[in-house]
Amino acid sequence: MKYSAEKSRYEAMKYNRCGNSGLLLPAVSFGMWHNFGHSADFENCRALLRRAFDLGICHFDLANNYGPPYGAAEEVTGRLLKQDFSNYRDELIVSSKAGYDMWAGPYGNWGSRKYLVASCDQSLKRLGLDYVDIFYHHRPDPDTPIEETMGALDYIVRSGRALYAGISNYYTADQFKKAAGVLNELGTPLLINQVRYNMLDRRVENETLKTANETGTGLIVFSPLEQGILTDRYLKGIPDDSRVKTDGRFLNEERLGANKIERVKKLAAIAETRGQNMAQLALSWVLRHNEVTTVLVGASKTSQLECCAQAAENTEFSADELAAIEAILD
Repeated sequence: MKYSAEKSRYEAMKYNRCGNSGLLLPAVSFGMWHNFGHSADFENCRALLRRAFDLGICHFDLANNYGPPYGAAEEVTGRLLKQDFSNYRDELIVSSKAGYDMWAGPYGNWGSRKYLVASCDQSLKRLGLDYVDIFYHHRPDPDTPIEETMGALDYIVRSGRALYAGISNYYTADQFKKAAGVLNELGTPLLINQVRYNMLDRRVENETLKTANETGTGLIVFSPLEQGILTDRYLKGIPDDSRVKTDGRFLNEERLGANKIERVKKLAAIAETRGQNMAQLALSWVLRHNEVTTVLVGASKTSQLECCAQAAENTEFSADELAAIEAILD
């Protein structure tokens, strides 16, 4: 059956301005890091994208090496964009990235102009798009001059391959400011920095939040739920269908840890007093910062998307609530 989006899709979702730009992003964005590889159920992927868009989640985030195998997430998403979303392209923000290993040889990794431009072209082909809305450099390159890397992003935007330039995993003030400064000099302002941030990983509070404010750059936060640890999922043990048991690459029993679960149980009690579940509390806590434009969530079920979307409805915290949370996290 041909897909027709919900007419009320923009009524409940909150949209935040991305830094000093004119672009608004939904407070909750949908990422294809997991669950969109070749082994994924295609009809479930379709259901997830449709439900996300119906909830007002109009930002779909990818990277060249998302899968498995590499490139698979873009291929699957490309099929769905063509089949279901061709009439809605101008309502979508589709982003991709390059910076990690992608193909063999010296030109398939890091941050050279050669790699970034070739990777962007490959991503566009897999996605079946003329352009992506945001193209990111996925991680700092210690060997390539930042002027070359940012120059490649500038070229990608000026050539029409992307509308905006972004960076990811640039945490230190020096890295962040240098990237923003070079792009500003070139005339392609830095739109956004994609960084990891959650209640159990707070490194962005050292320099990144402040630098985002100083440079007028938006932040998009990945892993806000710490691979599912900051949800109700593990409060009563490890489910048989958990990635802890079925995959283990990004989350395992050692990383889960009894101490973390005990803290999450205490946080879940605070969430209940706010009328939220644990996942919603974790997302709201990150979104309370004005510097954070959007949180990036993955999902394997539409119910998970529905849960996450509701977090944007309550991002206000009392001083007592923040103090209680801080006492648990310390």
